[in-house]
Amino acid sequence: MPNALAGERSPYLLQHRNNPVDWMPWGEKALRRAREEQRPIFLSIGYSTCHWCHVMEHESFEDEEIAALMNGGFINIKVDREERPDLDLAYMAFVQATTGSGGWPMSVWLTPELKPFLGGTYFPPEDRAGRAGFPTVLRHVLELWENDRERIEERGAEVVAKLQEGLRPRSAETGLDVAEVGRSLFRALVDRYDAHRGGFGGAPKFPRPCVLDVALRVGRSLDEDRATRCVDMAVHTLVAMARGGMHDQVGGGFHRYSVDGHWHVPHFEKMLYDQAQLVVAYLEGYQVSGRAELAESARDILAYVTRDLRHPEGGFYSAEDADSLVDSGSKDKKEGAFYVWKQDELDALLGADAAPFGALYGVRVMGNASREGDPAGEFRGENILYKARPDREVSTEFGLTPREVCELRQRCLNKLTDARQARPRPHLDDKMLAAWNGMMISAFARAARVLGDPGYLDTALQAAGFLEQNLRASDGTLLRSCHAAGAGIAGFASDYAFVIRSYLDLFEAGAGGCWLGRAIALQGEFDRVHFDSKAGVYLSARAGYNDAIFSIAEDYDGAEPSPNSVAALNLLRLGGILHRSDLGRQAGALLRALGGVIETSPFSAPGLVVALDFASADLGQVVLADEGTMPPGPGHPLRATVDRSFLPYIQVIPLDEETRKILAGESSERAGIRDMGVGADGPMAYVCRATNCSAPVASDHDLACLLG
Repeated sequence: MPNALAGERSPYLLQHRNNPVDWMPWGEKALRRAREEQRPIFLSIGYSTCHWCHVMEHESFEDEEIAALMNGGFINIKVDREERPDLDLAYMAFVQATTGSGGWPMSVWLTPELKPFLGGTYFPPEDRAGRAGFPTVLRHVLELWENDRERIEERGAEVVAKLQEGLRPRSAETGLDVAEVGRSLFRALVDRYDAHRGGFGGAPKFPRPCVLDVALRVGRSLDEDRATRCVDMAVHTLVAMARGGMHDQVGGGFHRYSVDGHWHVPHFEKMLYDQAQLVVAYLEGYQVSGRAELAESARDILAYVTRDLRHPEGGFYSAEDADSLVDSGSKDKKEGAFYVWKQDELDALLGADAAPFGALYGVRVMGNASREGDPAGEFRGENILYKARPDREVSTEFGLTPREVCELRQRCLNKLTDARQARPRPHLDDKMLAAWNGMMISAFARAARVLGDPGYLDTALQAAGFLEQNLRASDGTLLRSCHAAGAGIAGFASDYAFVIRSYLDLFEAGAGGCWLGRAIALQGEFDRVHFDSKAGVYLSARAGYNDAIFSIAEDYDGAEPSPNSVAALNLLRLGGILHRSDLGRQAGALLRALGGVIETSPFSAPGLVVALDFASADLGQVVLADEGTMPPGPGHPLRATVDRSFLPYIQVIPLDEETRKILAGESSERAGIRDMGVGADGPMAYVCRATNCSAPVASDHDLACLLG
């Protein structure tokens, strides 16, 4: 019989509804049962596309004997980390502090009062190589609970108190010196940089786009040689990732990370937040370098998301799994099965094209996964496609013209795409999260500008409309998630921060002043429900979420930028557009409140460093006066002049009637913007710094001169 998860909406929880474990969803019913029965809680946190979550489920949670042990001694609770990031943050802090590492599935044992006293990640189903198996740990916990409960409860309370103290925001000991922070970050980038293969650090290699973002900006506070080196490191990394196996060379998009140091053998899941951030990183890399392959990588990601991660009404799904069925007749799943190729399979599909194609993409008869990337031999005989050799080498070797090589590549990729469609697809996590949708809206809006394609703006607007329709409660509150079965719980700090950012990006892309108005309103809601005015920071969980044991103000920019770093930049952008110094002061106070991590470990907080850099820059605005909203595209040369260049300290204000009203109403100093209008020959542009604006210009050449 299904357990209590059968009534849930989360794809992750539903995956466990038929386990023999008496799982319960996190909520008052489960927590009350733990208190009434005075039983310890076993809390398991994961997500639906997590490979090791699947492994532990199959090995332990589907095992009748292990399930009986769990059911007899514990209240067993499952949590989807993507729906409750606050719980994930809180208990991950405990696991990392007590074990020195973290990950998913996360396994934590709690008192009925929710105090953690033991934690870890994946546990094997039996004792292995000196490591305790899951049943051994369960029996040990039950013995401790029976014989030494008072000490367990005391230890849990002590650990929580110490962790909460350690999680308090650390302000800077001195005033933040932007130049010194820039130099410190530069040293950290150089120390970690892999000059041969790109990226920062060794295997496993994660893309971490926020590091690439800051590398393209930190040069403002460095000398020319160091600034150039930062850009080179970022561009080299982007190129190396795009050519590697972590990039799905057939279907587009990027896998989660590279197991090896070469960007070759990936962990095959695909996450929406990675796609969104990498689009922006590739667009900016293209702007600074002019390398067409970086623009193509951005287009490739957008095509993948549009095809495979998009809801029919415009929203974006969360992820695709790493694992899939080996074939349509199999019941066994294997990581990467959807993506890898055997040599004989390629020969049969591609015929005479197989040899040059194999040379292009590193195909080998015995498979191409190295021992570093595949120590267990899971991909023996399989090929993970990557761009192994330049076109010119293959052209020479096989006697083909460059054009013929290009045509051969596309012909072969089309055949492989068709062949892959006959394979069982990986599981799709069709949950739609406000934060990740906000990221993807920003990516499409930015792509519309940089690539001059208004179709991308249409996609962004459809997604924003979906978000407004489906991720808002009846009272207008922003929600965290929605599914086919309905909407979920109220939004967290990350949801507000990324959605506000997406609305600002829509506004600057020319989607209309209504999006500026929505950003202002949502910022007000964000301040009401998440801002800790005493500490000057945004708390991850809103007031009323009393089941989280810690109050956390995130300051680590990891796989996703922290909500505080995004919020700081949002405040600065809003303050610049609206000419409101109070928003700038709020952003400055936030940066000072989190200044300890900026000062001592800027590589951990590149998003905060970007915001600090923005706050200290000589910002400017380009006001584009048109009767409409002047969206991106080849028909708007004034806008193209701004959009095609990397101008991180210039804000674009497309001036429609609604924007005029908002700006005039927000600041008396902006009242003069009413007089900015179209000229006799059409649209005009004004370049403003502080309260001073240039005379209007009508030509892209004149605007380029003003921008320097």
